[in-house]
Amino acid sequence: MSRIPALDPINATGQTAELFTAVKAKLGKVPNLMRTLGNSPTALQAYLGLSGTLATGVLSARVREQLALAIGETNACDYCLSAHSLLGKGAGLTPDAILDARRLQAADAKTDAILKFAAAVVEARGLVSDETLAAVRAAGASDAEIVETVAHVALNILTNYTNHVAQTAIDFPKAPALTAV
Repeated sequence: MSRIPALDPINATGQTAELFTAVKAKLGKVPNLMRTLGNSPTALQAYLGLSGTLATGVLSARVREQLALAIGETNACDYCLSAHSLLGKGAGLTPDAILDARRLQAADAKTDAILKFAAAVVEARGLVSDETLAAVRAAGASDAEIVETVAHVALNILTNYTNHVAQTAIDFPKAPALTAV
């Protein structure tokens, strides 16, 4: 059971209702994470704003989903792993590519390095070594891609930690544990 309630969109009012309407128009439903963030319309708007802005950046939808999967696995967020396993399919990821992203791997060398860099940022709380930064650059990542990767780490930490604190009920097909696949 969730420790912070996921608001019912039917009962939402004001700014929360407006944001839920926008989410539903985009996703076809208001996922429990958004319903939980809706307890603070400011937090939900901040999440939607950062997510929407990052979608216009240099990283493709495919890489953004791979990052969400890698960061979700690094942070052990079952909710985000489930959500982004489904969303990743919509971004063109195969089932194997989804599992690879969770293992911090990608067929493309630059994407592989970006995933490893993102996990290092999470694990080191941003205090990555010169060698870690050099490795992602050596794989061809631009400074824009590196900075956007850090921004995606921040975005996904927001969702991962919200889910951990709230114990958000998973409303997507549950992603299997890596040890089960």
